[in-house]
Amino acid sequence: QVQLAESGGGLVQAGGSLRLSCAASGRTLRSYMMECMGWFRQAPGKEREFVAAIRWSGGNTYYTDSVKGRFTISRDNAKNTVYLQMNSLKVEDTAVYYCAAAGYGATYSNQRSYDHWGQGTQVTVSS
Repeated sequence: QVQLAESGGGLVQAGGSLRLSCAASGRTLRSYMMECMGWFRQAPGKEREFVAAIRWSGGNTYYTDSVKGRFTISRDNAKNTVYLQMNSLKVEDTAVYYCAAAGYGATYSNQRSYDHWGQGTQVTVSS
């Protein structure tokens, strides 16, 4: 089994920054299970949406247009941890942020490609 644990959420004023972390663990954890790591978010009353993703081996990164230039996804292979640095936060970034893991061949923006999900961490941006 693979467990994903998010942390780093909280309340911040517009224009501020937060860094989310997602630590992967589990007795059966293997690197191929984390070939694609993604961050998704769900705002109140809205569907969950793709935010960012990173390929574990090549390090390629992908972002939804609304966060490009403000958010940065990165990984620490040794710690099995993925980060989401969020700068210049806006009120519309308020949501529960979820970390997810997928194997090889995953379509990074497709939620159905991901096999494992964290419980989510709340990010609230005040005006």
